[in-house]
Amino acid sequence: MSQQEIWLSGPIPEIPALLQPAAHALLQSVREVKEYLLDFPEDKLWETPFNRAAVGFHLQHLTGVLDRMLTYAQEKSLSEEQFNFLKIEKNSKVKKTSTEMITAFELKVDEALNYFKSIPENTLTELRTIGRKKLPSTLIGLLFHAAEHSQRHVGQLLVTVSALKA
Repeated sequence: MSQQEIWLSGPIPEIPALLQPAAHALLQSVREVKEYLLDFPEDKLWETPFNRAAVGFHLQHLTGVLDRMLTYAQEKSLSEEQFNFLKIEKNSKVKKTSTEMITAFELKVDEALNYFKSIPENTLTELRTIGRKKLPSTLIGLLFHAAEHSQRHVGQLLVTVSALKA
């Protein structure tokens, strides 16, 4: 990458200090997805080289997981719409372009960053639960997972894109 990584650009205004790394990782994820998919052929969006997840799946999944983590962070239950999105994340019948899916992820990251700005730092260690089983975490744990999960899938997306372009 020719640009300096976002975490080296200094603090993001209004984001609590403890959430800066998560915010930087999410913004880096958006930048990298855009870069890796520049000139990517749409007809390869749902191919699964080496029996690995498709680029389309990663794009859908990035947005879906971030949306779900934000819901749990706000102590809400998933909606029917979110459950439906979860069901279609792997579906190659999705009629969205890569640009539409990248835009959806970028909008979800913007939503996350706006949410980060509203969080008092003294609440970051508060208990949060995940899913129907109410698995335990903390607010900062959920937000950190959302960020590291995004970075992990961006890495997987890069490998898939590279294999399909080769």
